[in-house]
Formats: sequence, C-alpha cells, structure tokens
Amino acid sequence: MRKEYESGRIAGIRESIFTTMSRLAFEYKAINLGQGFPDFNGPEWLINEVLNSMKKGHNQYAPSPGIFSLRKAIAQVEKKYYDLNWNPETEITITAGATEALFCTVQAFIQPGDEVIIFEPYYDAYIADILLAGGKPITITLHKPDFKFFAEDLFKVITPAVKMIIINTPHNPSGKIFNYEELDIISKIAIENELLVVSDEVYEFMTFDDKQHIPIATLNGMRDRTITISSAGKTFGMTGWKIGFVCANEKLTNAIRRVHQWTTFAVNTPMQHAVAYGFSNLEDYLPEFRKIYQHKRDLIIKELRSTLFKPIIPYGSYFIMVEIPDGIFFDDYTCAVELVKTYGIATIPPSVFYSNSNEGKTMLRLCFAKQDETIIEGIDRLRRLRFDKND
Repeated sequence: MRKEYESGRIAGIRESIFTTMSRLAFEYKAINLGQGFPDFNGPEWLINEVLNSMKKGHNQYAPSPGIFSLRKAIAQVEKKYYDLNWNPETEITITAGATEALFCTVQAFIQPGDEVIIFEPYYDAYIADILLAGGKPITITLHKPDFKFFAEDLFKVITPAVKMIIINTPHNPSGKIFNYEELDIISKIAIENELLVVSDEVYEFMTFDDKQHIPIATLNGMRDRTITISSAGKTFGMTGWKIGFVCANEKLTNAIRRVHQWTTFAVNTPMQHAVAYGFSNLEDYLPEFRKIYQHKRDLIIKELRSTLFKPIIPYGSYFIMVEIPDGIFFDDYTCAVELVKTYGIATIPPSVFYSNSNEGKTMLRLCFAKQDETIIEGIDRLRRLRFDKND
C-alpha cells in the first residue's frame, strides 16, 4: 500500500484565485485589474532610503522582533493617530508582511477544535490559517450593497468552542469601513465571552470621503484582547517589501513571537530601516497618498457607470465590488473567465471568499491601485461588453 504523504491539514486548501486569474491574464495578455497591488512605485524618497540603509551596512539579520527604531516609530504612529499606547520593546513585532502576522497569530492561539468567527467575503488567507491550525472557521455574511452584518447572526454562532473573531477594516474586498456601532457589538460579544479579536487593518490609511478608520483596540476593554495587524507595504505602496507588524499586549505578543521566530525568524533589514524613516515622515506623506487613491477610486467609479457593471461605492482599501448584469452570465466565475478570454480584462470572482451566502456569485472585485491609463483601458474593455450584448 502506498503511503499518503500529503498532510490532512491541507486537504481544504486550494490554489488561490489570484494565482488562477493572474495566470489567465498572462495567457490572454489581459489588462489586470484583479491583482491586489499597485502597478506603480511608492515614494522615490523611500526607495532612496533603502539604498542608504544598504550602504550604511544594514544588510545582516535584524533582531527577530524587528529593529527597535521601526517598532518605536510604529508606537509613535499608534499614539498620534489612535491614542493607543504600545510598548515597542514588548508589544510590537515586525513580520514578513501582514500575511505572516496573520499566520503566526492564528498558529499561536488556535488549537484543533477551536472555532474562529470571520466575516464573508473574507481574505482567503484567514481560512487557510485556521485550517492549518486545526481550527474551524465560522462565517458571518456582510450583506450587499452596504456590507452590513446582522447582530443576531453573530449572537447565534457563539458557543464555548469559539475562541477568536477576525475582522478586517477597511475591508477587502468590499471597501467597507466598520463603524463604531458595529465594532461595539463585536467588542461586547468578545468581552462577554472572553474571546480574542484579530483586527486586520492593513488599509488603515486608505479611506475616502472623509470616512474615519476606528481600530477596535480603542474601544473600552478591548486593548488587551485585541491583536492588531497592519502593513507598511500597503501604507507606502511597496507590497513587495513585505513589512507587516503586530501590536498586542505583552502576553499575547510573547506567544506570537514564539511562532514568528520559527517561521521567518527575522524580516528584511534594509527595508525595515527605510520603513522606520517612512513612518517618521507619515504626516507629510499621507495627504498626497490619500489624494492619489481618492482620485483613482473616483476615476474607476466614473468609468464603470458607462458599463453594464454597477459599482458598489467603497470607502476604504483599493478594491471595488461591481454588480454583474442580470441574465448575461451564470455566475461570477463564468463572467470573470469570459471577460479575460474574450475582452482581455482580468477581475476576481469573489464567490471564493464566501462559505455561506451566494451573494458573491453576483459580483466581481476590481483593484484600482493602477495607473490611470490602466484603469481607463481596463474599463473600456468592460464597456465593450455593453455593445456586444446590445447587438
């Protein structure tokens, strides 16, 4: 009898939809509005700072928790923008992007049989991380078009097996920003049931129309049961640098660091020095950053309004969900494949981010972290569908 080598833990883990659609985009030479990263550089001054860092000799292993100057800079940002006090020595850890931070956090606290509540549509890494830890994901639907959840849905799934709630605000893929009332419901449930809350806030500075991001750690009683994860790669438009970070109290941080040290041990040293410099200049940087992405969000909405795809207005992140026109496609995946093969435009079918609801089959996700010319050309290809279907 042949041995089965593949671990049972990965049985429920499939190829990422991003890999699939990017492969199709390459094959059909499509405009790619599916990939969730900018197709342009972040600030030149930050790139120069990496070069300076290398020339100064910052090219060897960093301390496992991250260089202190970066952790100190993050602590200052958290204090300035949110009035949160984190000890940079014992409560902040630098990771290889937010994805590693999520992995280490889930591995540190979830055991076989533990249940983790997540909101759908979800970032698919949440499911993979929970399954790898032996946990069970429990999904609560954010209902379109405003992506609200029903409090009673959350109350119904609370059992002694639930250990953690994961939230994502500003939200990928919907662009939703959780408001205070929603966060208050989650925080009260977490406190009453002694749950941990993991708050994925990688798009914290990418908000539109004067909407405000509220970290759940700022709510009463939540600082010491919240693990906040964010990403310098998103804030500075350098996703390939893979600089993420985790803020949590000392006890929680200690557990996360014990996983981190055996996962990546340490993170890219010269980039850490550059990002520390970047955070020290955040106040000067953010106005232009927000202006750029507000413009791109407004541009894609304007362009979409002349297509068959109805935009659902996002208030954060660099993603937008659009409604698929009725009666033309069987579902979102069929639509996405036809668009890339026939019209040369790659999108993401979001039904893969749902476990309970079928709402994902009625939408597509687009990324507008692209050059204006790319956005315009991509939506122009979507627009051609309108003429074809009216012939």
